[in-house]
Amino acid sequence: MGNYRWPSKLSKLSLRAKHTNLYRVILIAILCVTFYFVGVWQHSGRGISRSSISNHELTSVPCTFPHQTTPILNFASRHTAPDLPPTITDARVVQIPSCGVEFSEYTPCEFVNRSLNFPRERLIYRERHCPEKHEIVRCRIPAPYGYSLPFRWPESRDVAWFANVPHTELTVEKKNQNWVRYEKDRFLFPGGGTMFPRGADAYIDEIGRLINLKDGSIRTAIDTGCGVASFGAYLMSRNIVTMSFAPRDTHEAQVQFALERGVPAIIGVLASIRLPFPARAFDIAHCSRCLIPWGQYNGTYLIEVDRVLRPGGYWILSGPPINWQRHWKGWERTRDDLNSEQSQIERVARSLCWRKLVQREDLAVWQKPTNHVHCKRNRIALGRPPFCHRTLPDQGWYTKLETCLTPLPEVTGSEIKEVAGGQLARWPERLNALPPRIKSGSLEGITEDEFVSNTEKWQRRVSYYKKYDQQLAETGRYRNFLDMNTHLGGFASALVDDPVWVMNVVPVEASVNTLGVIYERGLIGTYQNWCEAMSTYPRTYDFIHADSVFSLYKNRCDMEDILLEMDRILRPKGSVIIRDDIDVLTKVKKITDAMQWEGRIGDHENGPLEREKILFLVKEYWTAPAPDQSSDP
Repeated sequence: MGNYRWPSKLSKLSLRAKHTNLYRVILIAILCVTFYFVGVWQHSGRGISRSSISNHELTSVPCTFPHQTTPILNFASRHTAPDLPPTITDARVVQIPSCGVEFSEYTPCEFVNRSLNFPRERLIYRERHCPEKHEIVRCRIPAPYGYSLPFRWPESRDVAWFANVPHTELTVEKKNQNWVRYEKDRFLFPGGGTMFPRGADAYIDEIGRLINLKDGSIRTAIDTGCGVASFGAYLMSRNIVTMSFAPRDTHEAQVQFALERGVPAIIGVLASIRLPFPARAFDIAHCSRCLIPWGQYNGTYLIEVDRVLRPGGYWILSGPPINWQRHWKGWERTRDDLNSEQSQIERVARSLCWRKLVQREDLAVWQKPTNHVHCKRNRIALGRPPFCHRTLPDQGWYTKLETCLTPLPEVTGSEIKEVAGGQLARWPERLNALPPRIKSGSLEGITEDEFVSNTEKWQRRVSYYKKYDQQLAETGRYRNFLDMNTHLGGFASALVDDPVWVMNVVPVEASVNTLGVIYERGLIGTYQNWCEAMSTYPRTYDFIHADSVFSLYKNRCDMEDILLEMDRILRPKGSVIIRDDIDVLTKVKKITDAMQWEGRIGDHENGPLEREKILFLVKEYWTAPAPDQSSDP
């Protein structure tokens, strides 16, 4: 025993390693045998094979055709969008909160409390003054308690629910002028106005005896200081579409009433910046006691009307000072004061080379020349205003007003009747006739072939939309439409036979300014930067169309802010169609889910292989809570 040696530590470790390897071999053998028997069991028919799953799926999926409703698509496995920007947190995506009831009529860029910080001179404080980024309200604007879907057109022209626009000030202030009456639970619009107490229809008939409103040569109109827009409402039956505008001022809710009636209107004022329209846009401009000082400030406001008026277009004026000899006592002004005002207007109109066609009773009509051949010769004698040389005529977004005359495009000859910029076809041929701006080649990259193909493309697209959205196909369900990125107006042109109107927006960031083409087609629209709020009231539109808007504004502003603005101006139960790249739409849908909109993503009209998809959305119906019954009225 004395010669025996204990095993070394190294020997013990070697023995343990051998045992571990043996255990692993045994475990692997057991697993192999187990999987073998499982496989045998499946192929014996008692398990569910892959082929049986495929057969089951094949027999349970129904056939679908293009005219049937397409199921909700799931792109998660093939299209994974990057994470949302850090400004939108997971908690925020769960649900975007609602604003208080005090925001139910919130207009961010015409907010009264902010406007008071700006000069009152020339009504500058009533212009657009949008909130800074840190001031933006990021909540959902509520409809007032009791809100109901507006009446359908044409009934809506004459009646609106009180709960939707709960303001009775105008019913008292304009009681004797037949603007609006309040009865029980609704407002009635008799069609009257300050200068047309017998009604807008009779008033327009009087205008029709002075200029031709029936032959299709007049299609687009602008009504400055529109009141509740009865002038524009009654022109629609004559196939004339009117852009009505008025400031948000002491005439509470006048533009809101117009929109509730289903009449095109925006909040706006002639102050220190141009109107948001291109040059040569309107066939007629109208002012019925609009209280704009046309003869003051070197005729600046009449010069702006001249810019947006079509060559050969008409300016119609009623109210002070027209026919002051009869009305001066009722207007509570002196004869000398009114005579001086009319003389100022006449002098400015002559300096613009306008011709006074007629003054009959309470109406006066001037006509703009069809070209500036003779007007340029007269500058030597007239002196002022000079022609503009530096600014672009079509600019209309925060562009300062000037006291120079916007020159018309050159004409080839010296004929006084030759129309500068090109002759327009009469309505309805005007809609699809080649617009003069495209024919002349003044819009870079847009050809006649592109215009024709664009029109045909949107006919197909709108037909495709109507297969998805049955309410869009239902005549009369929607009235007020917004196209956020209109390009050539193809979307609106495809809807021209429906009882709707479309506000065609050309974003100021668009590569080509096409708003002039919109008006040459006999449609209406405006400029807009979608990083800012639109100059309109909440619940303006029944339907919003957004083609590639979010791709256009990528890295320019927050996607959530654009969507919240869309929510503000969309009516409860209103619909939205957004076209864009699928990765963009997956981000958009996360936010619209947080806004509690119902939505589904559908294929492009050309099929599922296109990366561009279509997001169909509906805003839910919800209102502010009922007021506390115990509180003071």
